[in-house]
Amino acid sequence: MGNCQAIDNASLVIQHPNGKIDKLYSPVSATEIMKMNPGHYVALLLTTTLYSAKDGAPANNNTPLRITRIKLLRPNDTLVLGHVYRLVTNQEVMKGLWAKKQAKLQQQHKSKTEKNGNMTEKQTSDFEAQLRKTDVKKTSQVKQERQRSRNNTAVNSGASKSKSWQPALKSISEAGS
Repeated sequence: MGNCQAIDNASLVIQHPNGKIDKLYSPVSATEIMKMNPGHYVALLLTTTLYSAKDGAPANNNTPLRITRIKLLRPNDTLVLGHVYRLVTNQEVMKGLWAKKQAKLQQQHKSKTEKNGNMTEKQTSDFEAQLRKTDVKKTSQVKQERQRSRNNTAVNSGASKSKSWQPALKSISEAGS
């Protein structure tokens, strides 16, 4: 009987989004893996935690909730033997970065409210409504600017046609007077 743990430590595992698993038996750079799998980043699998329904998952759902923590690797990082890595799509990375940005903004909002004194629920909702209004205003301003630039382009192109030289011939009667 062989020692299976020794084999596992002498390999690195790469999990694909579709469930496929690759085992490599020598260190490799993240750049090489990303070249072989375009549109993906390489992440180190840190932890996987299972939560049951009684731990906070919805009561009507009997399936356990799995939370996985990963760390994105830089292209110049080396994948080391004995670790598990996962390929993550570009869309998932962007979604995660967006969620992180939103969490940071919410944290800043909380710190401002604590600094300015506790805001009431109404003030908080008013603040959020004001943020949405400013987003809508900025969007409408951008749309208006685009429309103006299109209109100006159309007017300028029409004006340039009318200002260009055109022969102005007075009608010439062919019959001699």
